[in-house]
Amino acid sequence: MSQQTISQRKLLGIAGLGWMFDAMDVGMLSFIIAALQKEWNLTAEQMGWIGSINSIGMAVGALFFGLLADRIGRKNVFILTLLLFSVGSGLSALATTLTMFLILRFIVGMGLGGELPVASTLVSESVPASERGKTVVLLESFWAFGWLLAALISYFVIPSYGWKLALILSAVPALYALYLRWSLPDSPRFSSVKKESTVFANIAKVWSSDYRRETIMLWVLWFCVVFSYYGMFLWLPSVMVIKGFSLIKSFQYVLIMTLAQLPGYFSAAWLIERVGRKFVLVVYLIGTAVSAYFFGNAESIALLMLFGILLSFFNLGAWGALYAYTPEQYPTSIRGTGAGMAASFGRVGGILGPLLVGYLVAQKVGVTTIFAIFCIAIFVGALAVWILGKETKQQELV
Repeated sequence: MSQQTISQRKLLGIAGLGWMFDAMDVGMLSFIIAALQKEWNLTAEQMGWIGSINSIGMAVGALFFGLLADRIGRKNVFILTLLLFSVGSGLSALATTLTMFLILRFIVGMGLGGELPVASTLVSESVPASERGKTVVLLESFWAFGWLLAALISYFVIPSYGWKLALILSAVPALYALYLRWSLPDSPRFSSVKKESTVFANIAKVWSSDYRRETIMLWVLWFCVVFSYYGMFLWLPSVMVIKGFSLIKSFQYVLIMTLAQLPGYFSAAWLIERVGRKFVLVVYLIGTAVSAYFFGNAESIALLMLFGILLSFFNLGAWGALYAYTPEQYPTSIRGTGAGMAASFGRVGGILGPLLVGYLVAQKVGVTTIFAIFCIAIFVGALAVWILGKETKQQELV
């Protein structure tokens, strides 16, 4: 299928469904960790490692597949990563030991980490500048549908049928990835660029004087956002249990909080072409930080739900703006490399976040203190954008 025979809406739908399947897998992991804790009698540190090994795989995948996307194309890498995480997720259902489960989660993480920045790059390069930011944020909104699907499966399937069936259901995207091979064209901008530079030359160019400011800003931003997101959201059902709610009740509350992600995305998509990327990122990150602080301090059901909803709203809106903003910092020849390296460094935060929570919980540190740490981290990310970031609204890609 040629580029001319696929509409912008269809491109968004194809890439978005892949994004949704990714989110479904990550979303279910937070519920599966809580279920495994009871079935395998896991310690807090072991629970932290399940989330962190996923992020280790994502860090490796984002770097490797980001580099590969500048060599063999966005479409081919999108398909490869989608297959990798789908098959790995399905095989995770067969795990009988924590070690086996961790190895498979690393493989899943590689697929996830590679797919996300490559998909956003593909869409960024395939739509007009006037609609690019909005379209990429709408692509990110499929993440909310994936989390919603994960929450529904976890709420209705895990308590009655176990976590293994939930993981088997997450392997379905492997079939969809085969369909993509015939349905998805590659980026027209990538196809028109000569691939003369080596991988090492591309890495060096990302850190050259021309792009060093953008790279530093993105690396700090990605680290802070991923550190706080995975630290908070992978532990969300477990935090509800720590606060005294049953496992099923915690699933129910998190499901409600997840619904708030959708207006977060859609409001960011509406604003990003009107007031710009920097404004949306800074405002939504500050909203996330404030919500995280008050969520950690909340004691009543009403306050937990209110600030949990606000946390989902602002955090996922910021994620949408982040994926729109990142590919716009680099030219086409190094866009996959630059976006992949930033996402890869961010995943280091995703490794440390869940591990830190597991360690602090084991040390009897209160939830209030834990969420205050994430609050500070998010403020640092907002500051990096405010000081180092440039506005890219309506900017043509080169």
